[in-house]
Amino acid sequence: MPFIGNQPALSYTSFAKQDFTTSATTSYTLDNPVANENELALFINFVRQEPTTAYTASGTSLTLTSATSASDDMYCVYLGKAVQTVNPPNGSVGTAQLADSSVSLAKLSATGTKDSTTFLRGDNTFASAGGNNTPAFEAYVSTSQSFTSGADTKIQFDAERFDTNNVYDNSTNYRFTVPSGQAGKYYVYTQLFGLTTSNDGQYQVVQIFKNGSRYTYSNNQYPTGRRTQADYLGMVMELSVGDYIEIYIAIAGTSPYTATDSAQNYFGAYKIIE
Repeated sequence: MPFIGNQPALSYTSFAKQDFTTSATTSYTLDNPVANENELALFINFVRQEPTTAYTASGTSLTLTSATSASDDMYCVYLGKAVQTVNPPNGSVGTAQLADSSVSLAKLSATGTKDSTTFLRGDNTFASAGGNNTPAFEAYVSTSQSFTSGADTKIQFDAERFDTNNVYDNSTNYRFTVPSGQAGKYYVYTQLFGLTTSNDGQYQVVQIFKNGSRYTYSNNQYPTGRRTQADYLGMVMELSVGDYIEIYIAIAGTSPYTATDSAQNYFGAYKIIE
């Protein structure tokens, strides 16, 4: 016979279950009220009991004909509390019921506060699904550094905001090194704030070095009459275990140096989740 109206969605049925802590008594309290004993199935030591004969029930009171002992295993299933919904009951869906690629990362993600192990610069959230963006570190300049005009000079980022896997050397080589087992794609970034002592600055080149050689750079010219220049440089790099990254700068001008400003001079990297 044809159905008149909207076709109802498929429904799923689940039954509530209650476990009891037994003792030498005939009286127990039910989690859910019932009209009578026929609305629940009672099991003692995995044997189903006969309603009315072995037990009676009313409201939240369950009364046994014979007392249990502390060693008995007893539970009941609420037959009168069958719930039908258009959603499967909790804990009933496994991976076999999910189609491939049917659940997006957004559905699996959770938000929270950034901490020492999960950080994206400028973002205050992290995704809990798929792993964390680690190894991750960020270092900064705490002491002004002078260098020769026109020469490539490695910047000594001597302090750290965080370093999840101890991957950055902030005391000797001032470099990030990919640790064992952590090869992959990394986002590497830096910003440098260069100055000269007179208005004769011509250019500033911020450079990312990989394994001792220049990998990429950003070349910007000082505006006329200005002695300061801040440049940001960032890119994704495919790195192998043992690869190391350093930051260099070159400035044309009189007595060039970097300012003591941790907010303007920083160097960081984090592994990209693939």
